Amino acid sequence: MSQLPRVDLNADVGESFGARRKGDEEPIFQYVTSANVACGFHAGDPSIIAATLDAAARHHVAVGAHPSYPDQAGFGRRTVDLSADELRQALIYQIGAVHALAHAAGVRLVHVKPHGALYNDGAANAALAATIAGAVAACDPQLVLVGLAGSHLLPAGKAAGLRVAAEAFCDRVYEVDGTLRNRSHPDAVIEDPERAAKQAVDIVVHGHVRAVNGVAIGVRAQSLCVHGDSKNAVETAAAIRAALKRSGADVVPLATIV
Repeated sequence: MSQLPRVDLNADVGESFGARRKGDEEPIFQYVTSANVACGFHAGDPSIIAATLDAAARHHVAVGAHPSYPDQAGFGRRTVDLSADELRQALIYQIGAVHALAHAAGVRLVHVKPHGALYNDGAANAALAATIAGAVAACDPQLVLVGLAGSHLLPAGKAAGLRVAAEAFCDRVYEVDGTLRNRSHPDAVIEDPERAAKQAVDIVVHGHVRAVNGVAIGVRAQSLCVHGDSKNAVETAAAIRAALKRSGADVVPLATIV
């Protein structure tokens, strides 16, 4: 008997700041197995981080840090020119903050997933990926580094002695080279829950995703992402979880896979 495909389902969460609120996040914890918690540089503040960690704990959802470039005004979606040492210290600062708050909440930090422009830049740039991986390893070599499937982040994480998890996206459109379509394009985000659910099944069960031109490209992933601040995020997460169950896939926490 063939083994059921296994996958983690994660969401980017805690992405409010002070009075600025983004998304209705706690309901999404019913459907995901991992949460990527904003660390304060693109969104999040100590109170929001702590509340997000508490909510994840109540729903038995594993947590990770979601650090970014220092770019609150641009929500971390703009590249910031930092030296390798500046970026390393900024990442250690962010991961350390969430690690300490998680410890205080009685929650174990499992993984690190870069956010926004930092994620995309690290995926495309081997030297930057090495800086990211080195910072994660300096914080805790037991952490899992989550990065775009097929990108520089994964070999960089392995070279730093980390476990790594290849990630794919349910609610984002892909280019033919396997990168994510830039958010400057109006069709970059998939807002239809059923379309996102179909993309999730294609990735997990069939090992491919349809690029923007309709061509199937190979993708192998241990974790799938749904964005907690997107339109219809909760409905999308519910549709994905249901579709994966119907397909025979087993949705499990990341630490049980990598």
